[in-house]
Amino acid sequence: MIELPEAYVLAEQINKNLVGKTIKNAIANAHPHGFAYYSGDPAAYGAMLAGMGISKASADTFEHCGHVDIVCEDMLLSISTPIKYHAPGEKLPKSHQLLLEFTDGSHMSCTIQMWGSMMCCPSFHTCQKKHTKIPSPLSDAFDEDYFGSLWKNSKQSFSAKAFLATEQRIPGLGNGVLQDILFNANIHPKRKLETIGDEEKLKLYHSVKTTLKEMRDLGGRDTEKDLFNQNGGYQTILSKNTLVYPCRICGREIVRKAFLGGNIYFCPVCQPL
Repeated sequence: MIELPEAYVLAEQINKNLVGKTIKNAIANAHPHGFAYYSGDPAAYGAMLAGMGISKASADTFEHCGHVDIVCEDMLLSISTPIKYHAPGEKLPKSHQLLLEFTDGSHMSCTIQMWGSMMCCPSFHTCQKKHTKIPSPLSDAFDEDYFGSLWKNSKQSFSAKAFLATEQRIPGLGNGVLQDILFNANIHPKRKLETIGDEEKLKLYHSVKTTLKEMRDLGGRDTEKDLFNQNGGYQTILSKNTLVYPCRICGREIVRKAFLGGNIYFCPVCQPL
């Protein structure tokens, strides 16, 4: 899947570079993947999309994770996988789960890394609608009161990671962006909500807002690729890229552990358990 900062970056790049292009052909599920999800029969995507022009893209997110919604005239593509653009004559990926060929000879591809969805349906269909309008954490609607309601309606035995990055509470906030959010809030990923006081909760709220905004504004994280296969400009604090370096605040060795289906990174001094 892609996470929220990269979804915004991809949508902006698609609006600047792909709007106006016409789809000549579309191939879905050419290389089957056990964790690739489609709406309906992927074999029908070609007939559904051929002749459609790219109208606009949005990162208004689905209710369950970060998506890039691409309106292709009467059709909608809602994609939660990395998206790449290939100029005319450029080598195409050997394996892909969705490939759009444009009439000018360029292409757009999606290749699953872990899992992802590539849904295609009429633009007025329910796949375009949000079953429950969940605000993006980068929107004004995601305010202190809304964050507080999420907190109140969660089990206080939840860990900080479980609260932020499971059960689709916050669209597009996954295990990747989670690490820097918690570091900036000085909260350990395993801290139980019941141990976090009001001041720390407020600090966590502001960290969600400001960290995600910085990631988006700098073109996504340096651990992820954009539409043109370039790394983002946001330098991650805690990630696979920085594990070999000491904590930038206290100089202590960064720790990586498996927790809740993925790795967590933390500083045991700056983020005490």
